[in-house]
Amino acid sequence: MTAAAGPGGLSPNPSRERILGRIRRALSDVPPYERPRDHPVPRDYRRTHGQRTAAESVALLADNLTDYRATVHRTDADGLPALLAELLRRRGARRVVVPVGLPSGWLAQAPVELVRDSASLSPHDLDAMDSVVTGCALAIAETGTLVLDAGPDQGRRRITLVPDHHLCVVRVADQVVDSVPQALGRLTPTRPLTWISGPSATSDIELDRVEGVHGPRALDVVLLM
Repeated sequence: MTAAAGPGGLSPNPSRERILGRIRRALSDVPPYERPRDHPVPRDYRRTHGQRTAAESVALLADNLTDYRATVHRTDADGLPALLAELLRRRGARRVVVPVGLPSGWLAQAPVELVRDSASLSPHDLDAMDSVVTGCALAIAETGTLVLDAGPDQGRRRITLVPDHHLCVVRVADQVVDSVPQALGRLTPTRPLTWISGPSATSDIELDRVEGVHGPRALDVVLLM
């Protein structure tokens, strides 16, 4: 026997109707003219978990990035070009895609072919790149997360998702925040945000981890002190 269709042609779902019934009863004393904005909800959530010095926040960020299997490096502005060149050499990178706004001096010492991002680069073109080098918008210490917002030194989302190796530079002085609430307060929600916590990875029901499924298989993070 086939159940009779309910409103809108859908078969009755006892669990759904039970939940909706509870919602209707809970709202039965609410005047029809009342709207959610008439009763603002306090947003006084805890913004950080504990107090930290700037150095402690950076150390926590590095620990969490490492826990997510990213490789963390530290350098200053003078040492950045040499470090980036060395990291690309270790990867054997020959063709590197970069956003149009990447500071020109960052890769001045890297003996690689630099390919500036453009709309003409297809996913197939990007898949042929050995690495991508970008900056970031923010880095979150408590979660070990990098946030990209398609700024000039980050480029389009696709250039950080297709190449197998992502090398990301974080300016410690002004880009490290403690928590997600602090990050949200500084980000523009209408921008295309990419949240990165370690190399791309997934696992099946047996918990077999596979890396590089939805993005780069390897992530190097340079903390620019």
